[in-house]
Amino acid sequence: MQTVAFAGLGAMGWPMATQLKEGGFQVLGMDAVEQTETAFNGQVTLSEQKHLGLAQCEVLFIMVVNASQVRSVLFDSKSIEQLGHGACIVQMSTIAPDDAAAIAKDVAAVRPDLHFIDAPVSGGVVGAQLGELTIMAAGTQEALSKCRQAFDVLSKVVFEAGEQPGQGAAMKVVNQLLCGVHIAAAAEALALAEKSGIDASTMLTLLQGSSASSWMLKDRGPRMIAEPNVITSAIDIFCKDMGIVCDSAKTSKAFTPLAETARQLFVSSAERGEGKLDDSQLIRTYRLLNGTA
Repeated sequence: MQTVAFAGLGAMGWPMATQLKEGGFQVLGMDAVEQTETAFNGQVTLSEQKHLGLAQCEVLFIMVVNASQVRSVLFDSKSIEQLGHGACIVQMSTIAPDDAAAIAKDVAAVRPDLHFIDAPVSGGVVGAQLGELTIMAAGTQEALSKCRQAFDVLSKVVFEAGEQPGQGAAMKVVNQLLCGVHIAAAAEALALAEKSGIDASTMLTLLQGSSASSWMLKDRGPRMIAEPNVITSAIDIFCKDMGIVCDSAKTSKAFTPLAETARQLFVSSAERGEGKLDDSQLIRTYRLLNGTA
C-alpha cells in the first residue's frame, strides 16, 4: 500500500483524496482548516499522527487555491523538511507557469533529493468525484513513474507536457482560456435569447444539439437559465484563472483579446458581490446590461 499525503481538502481536494483512499492508498489529509483535516483523518489531527506522517509519505499532492498557498504548504509549514528522502511533490493547483517553475526551483534548492511534478487538472468537482480528471503533467520520467498508480486512480487521461515544471501549467492556461471564453459566450447567447423573447429552455435544447454546442454550454447552460442548486466552480475562481491566462499571455507576448474580455466580465460580476456564486451566473451581468435582470 502506497502512503501519500494530500494537502488542500477543499471542493476538489476532498474528493480527490477520497478517491485515492478508496483506490487502496493510505492517505494523510492536510488542510489549513483543522476541523476539515480532522474529519478526513478520522478524528486524528496531523500533529497527533503516530503511525502516519509526512516522513512516511512517498508523494505529497497539493491542491490549493493559488501559488501563495502552495508555498505556505511547502515552506511555511515546513512540509518540505519533513518529507522522506526521494519523495515526490505533485503540485496540482491552477497557478501561473512562472510560479510553478519558481516553486520547483526553490524546492530543489532546499531539498535536491525530492522530485517535483507540475500537474494541474481539468474536470471540475464532478471529475474529481468520479476519478475522471484530465491531468497535465510536467516532470521527469522517474518522477512520473512514482505517481503513475495514483494518477490512474484520479484521472481518465494524463497528458505529459514535458519534463520542465511550468509546462503543465502552460497547458492549463490554454485550457482555462477556452473554459472562460466558452462560459462567457454561452451566457451571452442565452441572454440574447431571453432578450429576444425566446424560451430559454427551448433555445438551450436547440443549441446543445447543434454545431454551436460546447462542453461548457451543456454543463453550465442549464444552471444559467435556472437558479443553481450547487456551486461547482465560483466566479472568483475564474477571476483568478483568467487573470493567470491574461498575465501569461502578456509574458508570452500573445494576443488574447477574447480572454481579456471574458476576464473583465468575471471581474465585473465579482465586483457586484457575486464572486461566490456558481460561474454559470455570469449570465447575470448580461441580464443587467440587457435590462432583463
